Order: sequence, then structure tokens, then C-alpha cells
Amino acid sequence: MKHLFKAEANWTSNQKPADSTTRFYSKSHQIKIEGKPVLNVSAAKAFKGDPELYNPEDLLLSSLVSCHMMSYLYVCSQNGIEVLEYSDHAEATLEVSPDGSGRFTEVQLNPKVKISNPDKIELAIELHTKANQLCFIANSCNFPISHNAACEF
Repeated sequence: MKHLFKAEANWTSNQKPADSTTRFYSKSHQIKIEGKPVLNVSAAKAFKGDPELYNPEDLLLSSLVSCHMMSYLYVCSQNGIEVLEYSDHAEATLEVSPDGSGRFTEVQLNPKVKISNPDKIELAIELHTKANQLCFIANSCNFPISHNAACEF
């Protein structure tokens, strides 16, 4: 089974004609997805972007966090675990090479889950591995994604 997702990017130069020799372009742009609010995006501050806007690195990490959570809730429902709360304070490491290219080298998810049954804490922690195996975004990444999971009731 295949699903198609579409996104549209729009950018306009903010340079005045007198600035035509400059080598710096604004990184701010819009991403449009039909039927959804427009995302105003820029580069990360470290790459001369607008620090008040989301950047691709933010969005990639956010996608991983969100997809893992949804996969986790799914496997918990399959295993009779009632999840009451879920939070994650994830971190991603990006390395930039001397030639300007770069890549994420690792992501650390730190999910903290509150469940209703204390007898299922061990299983609830173990299910993060299954959630990672099911996560569409994690399966699309070429860097390690680790979990430092905590669970309470």
C-alpha cells in the first residue's frame, strides 16, 4: 500500500536591484500543504536564518518525536496499556562538514510516560522498541535513534 504526500515551497527574493551582486539570500519561505495552515520556515539561526521561524532541522526532529509517540500509543493500545500522559524532550545532533554539507548523526528520544497500571511499567518501557520499528519517520532515517524511556503510574 502506498500513500502520496505533497508539499509546495514558495520563496521570493528580498534583494533590491542594487544588491544583485550580493551572495546572501533570505532563507525565509513558506511551505504549503493543501487544506492546512501555511508553515513559515527559515534556516536555523546558525545558518543565517530567522530564529523565530521553524527550520528543517526543527521539523525533522519534531516529525520523529510525533511519529514515535503515535506509534507508541498504537502499540500500547494493542497491549492493553492505558497511557495517561506522554512527553518527550528529544535532542538531535547535526554535524556540519568543512565543505558545508551536513547530516544528523544521532537522535536521542527521552519519552516520559504515565500509565494507569503499575504492573505494566516494564512492558510499557519495552514497547518503545516496537514503536521505533513501526515509526514511518524513524524507518526513513539513516542515523541512530535511541530511547531513554521513563514510565510511572
